Amino acid sequence: MLTSRLSTIALIGALVAAGIVVLAGPLHRFGVPFGTVFSAMQIAAIAAAAFAILGIIALILAFARKRPKTAAIAAILIGGAGFLAPASMAAQAGNLPFIHDITTDTDDPPAFVDVVPLRADAPNPAAYDPAVAEQQKAGYPDIVPLHLDMPPEEAFARALAAVEESGWELHAAERDEGRIEATATTAWFGFKDDVVVRVRPESGGSVVDVRSKSRIGQSDLGKNAARIRDLLTRIETG
Repeated sequence: MLTSRLSTIALIGALVAAGIVVLAGPLHRFGVPFGTVFSAMQIAAIAAAAFAILGIIALILAFARKRPKTAAIAAILIGGAGFLAPASMAAQAGNLPFIHDITTDTDDPPAFVDVVPLRADAPNPAAYDPAVAEQQKAGYPDIVPLHLDMPPEEAFARALAAVEESGWELHAAERDEGRIEATATTAWFGFKDDVVVRVRPESGGSVVDVRSKSRIGQSDLGKNAARIRDLLTRIETG
């Protein structure tokens, strides 16, 4: 009886805890403040680990007493998953620069124009902080300008097509200025990250610079750098 109860408690607890972890993102997308869902996810992750441990205890007792083991195993798997997802995010954050504004040109970063009003209430301002430049260079040395052997008009067309293919919300496509602005929305939490692309002439060809900045959060878990890499690859390959 004790083994069965422990298995049931572990399984139900693991399901609830893991469910809170999974729902943290959608809840934020529907308007629950990030601080609230983040705290809930942290507590739920710890609870999930605790119920997974309880599942291990129940499984040991089930083996010793030759009782059914399905619920205990399920609790271990579900609780473990509920803990590992947030834990892996935390580990990733610890191995990456603690920044959220990435650009191919840290000396003269592309400036946001059209998205500035959209960031009015965002915790992270639109202005570039030069203090993050050294952290970026150390953590993402591959994020550099893209040099193309083609006129700026063609490079701009490629960049605009790449932005549109990415499915981002387009805010500006100023050909005369060589400036494109858009907003990317992350899948799980619905975070808004703004992107600006700058195309300029260079020695008979063109140079493309990109900047991607999160509206909220201190660490972007490498998302902005990955976004820039993907966009530059799309532009380069046409």
